[in-house]
Amino acid sequence: MENDFELKTTDFEEDRYSRLRLIPWWDQNRLKNATIMVVGAGAIGNELIKNLTLLGIGKILVFDMDTIENTNLTRSILFRAKDVGRYKAEIVAERATEINPDVKAKAFVANIIDDVGLGVFRRMDVVLGGLDNREARLSINQACYRVNKPWIDGAIEALNGFARVFVPDHGACYECTMTETDWMLINKRKSCALLTREQMAEGKIPTTPTSSSVIAGIQVQEMLKLLHSDRNLPTLAGKGYVFNGLTHDSYVVEYQRKEDCMSHDTYEKIIEKHWSAKTITWREVLAEIRNDLDDNAIITLDRDIATVARCSCGEQKELFMPVHKLKGEMLTCPKCGNQMSFDSIHRINGEENFLDKTPFETGIPLLHIIGGKVGMETTYFEFSADEKEVFEGLEEKQ
Repeated sequence: MENDFELKTTDFEEDRYSRLRLIPWWDQNRLKNATIMVVGAGAIGNELIKNLTLLGIGKILVFDMDTIENTNLTRSILFRAKDVGRYKAEIVAERATEINPDVKAKAFVANIIDDVGLGVFRRMDVVLGGLDNREARLSINQACYRVNKPWIDGAIEALNGFARVFVPDHGACYECTMTETDWMLINKRKSCALLTREQMAEGKIPTTPTSSSVIAGIQVQEMLKLLHSDRNLPTLAGKGYVFNGLTHDSYVVEYQRKEDCMSHDTYEKIIEKHWSAKTITWREVLAEIRNDLDDNAIITLDRDIATVARCSCGEQKELFMPVHKLKGEMLTCPKCGNQMSFDSIHRINGEENFLDKTPFETGIPLLHIIGGKVGMETTYFEFSADEKEVFEGLEEKQ
């Protein structure tokens, strides 16, 4: 039997992925052509990137705002002592291409809640999360559902962890799983939005490199099954894998889908427009939308944009950024030092005094999607000209 096996394995020329192709349902071309987003480049993110790179995933987009600290070196395989102080996303993207030259990886030092357009999510095959932030998870969940993309959440603490798979229209989403405590903590963070970073510093979560390996491994395993969805492989859609590292017990839980969940909103009709959020003005956008839909159409946004701050002393200043990004010092009056109030908008009807500004100048990210609303009907429009800039460096090798 051993001789027979040796003959079979030498009948073909082996390459980097030959052992993977031995799996009966495996299609390496799907991995080569896949585009995967990884949000969070810490302990779990390092393991996710390592696995994606070894598998030969074609394009990897990494989003993280933080820099590397000494404490990261005990839990993150892709970081070195010389990397301390550099951005996590940049380092893992560099290491990915070092490990496997077939892979294209790009780093984005960006806030996933405010700085990433829905059109970016729309171009992903799967989104992988390695976060310790409920608000960011909720934002990813809403973005993925709006553009009908699956995402896989991972979390660890000490020796324990869990991985959860959320696929639109297949069971529960992340918001469906949220408890009153989760909402309380998110609302607490939102209420702290106007405080300084030092004032809202949170405790650190104890983690190990072993638990991050286990959970990230499950996440990537589930991603592989989603990429081979036509093979009818069982997935954890709407479910969670829970791992107890103390006893090595593990089990799967199924979450209850809430039919009235606010995150189940999916954009049914998205029209790609050759607009760039950096160059077209709101006046031009509104004119085109009205030309396509109706003279009474208005623009709807998926976020509140702070426009102008005002003080009782008469001082005022422009803001033009998502309300979520506001910090306390931004609303301190430069004239008298008092706290300023601010105006915000989430729709544009043509009467605004900033119509000659570009969407990017008013807090809209590249490759985003906005609504054109007539009555109760909404059609969605994408700033598709931004695709080239966002995906620059991820083009296919010639």
